[in-house]
Amino acid sequence: MKFLDRYFELTARQTNIKKELIAGLTTFMAMSYILFVNPTMLAQTGMDQGAVFVATCLAAAFGSIAMGMLANLPVALAPGMGLNAFFTYVIVLEQGHSWQTALAAVFCSGVLFLLLSIFKIREWIIQSIPFALKMGIAAGIGMFLALIALKTANIIVASPATLVTLGDLHDPKVLLAIAGFFLIFALAHRKQHAAVFISILVITAIAWWRGDTTFNGVVSMPPSLAPTFLQLDFASVLQWAMVPVILSLLFLDLFDTSGTLVAVSQRAGLLKANGEIPHLKGALLADSSATIAGALVGTSTTTSYVESTAGVAAGGRSGLTAVVVGLAFFAALWLSPLAAMVPAYATAGALLYVATLMLSSLQHVEWNDLIESVPVVVVLVMMPLTFSIADGIGMGFITYAVLCLVTGRLSKTTLSVWILTAVFAAKFFFA
Repeated sequence: MKFLDRYFELTARQTNIKKELIAGLTTFMAMSYILFVNPTMLAQTGMDQGAVFVATCLAAAFGSIAMGMLANLPVALAPGMGLNAFFTYVIVLEQGHSWQTALAAVFCSGVLFLLLSIFKIREWIIQSIPFALKMGIAAGIGMFLALIALKTANIIVASPATLVTLGDLHDPKVLLAIAGFFLIFALAHRKQHAAVFISILVITAIAWWRGDTTFNGVVSMPPSLAPTFLQLDFASVLQWAMVPVILSLLFLDLFDTSGTLVAVSQRAGLLKANGEIPHLKGALLADSSATIAGALVGTSTTTSYVESTAGVAAGGRSGLTAVVVGLAFFAALWLSPLAAMVPAYATAGALLYVATLMLSSLQHVEWNDLIESVPVVVVLVMMPLTFSIADGIGMGFITYAVLCLVTGRLSKTTLSVWILTAVFAAKFFFA
């Protein structure tokens, strides 16, 4: 007990083991929906759903424990929402790469993230990218997730006349997806941290009662990891077309991690007087290492979860909270039968809920400044309509650079903006 107190600075942070345990379980419940959503989404690429479930558990367990031990922050990690959508719908289904190539791209982005963290280049990159674009990218991913959720639930369907149209609202599955969405908000309004998890279980139970899914128990031995373990295709990733993909994965993880670390540290009262995050290098090492490990076992990019604020609200102040989350994800390995019976429409509400949370970043955009606001609008519109996170980001960067050029406000740009603009322009015009 004394070792834990000293290592995690429990007394100094005015917390104790009991508080950290409760906080860790609270965070786990708040983000446990990823156990159902991630395997369902990645299975659309042809990956074995059971193996992805195991990979999700292992990546989350490794990342969360690493964050707790290396950075002593109450921040949990798991395969990220938005990043798994980019993996599935863009890299594999849109661009036609194999999931093995996509895993290699995730691995490469993790290695780059690790190098950027070690050599402190990460700060230069983050600070030199316009704030508006950061907010626009976060919101754009939210719009992309919303489209995926609505499509998965058949709330919107394809139309030859209008491209998309409203689905059949008489379909019980559509109505259950909508009910799951509203149930999440009803529970969240009542400060229920496991709102998403509970909603998925309730809709799944109704689906079982209707005969849409089969109950095969709750606990069993974990499925085999063999179908995805070390199945990375590095030969195919070494081509020009993959450069924007790897960079997109890298920057999505950078933005996501940076925003989450600031939000959670601030909520926990751990930010330094100058706004710096304590043990930042350790946090970035944990995040990048988790991405690398996750790719090796067979899942999309692992990143820090803003749901960690749920544990902070419950009293978590140290890395012990993250360690508890990691252990909980490891224990979840034996819940694969429960994860396997969750129908896609039961997770649609969760996707839509996460999308609404991500759209909140728009409140920080300077809407009166067209150079700030127009690129954000371009990202918001183009991500869902091109069904590509990478294309949306690229068009946002190009729009920002061109607007600064034609208005004579080049002082608002940085070298990194022009480098990224050139990379994305080359992708659009020469790929």
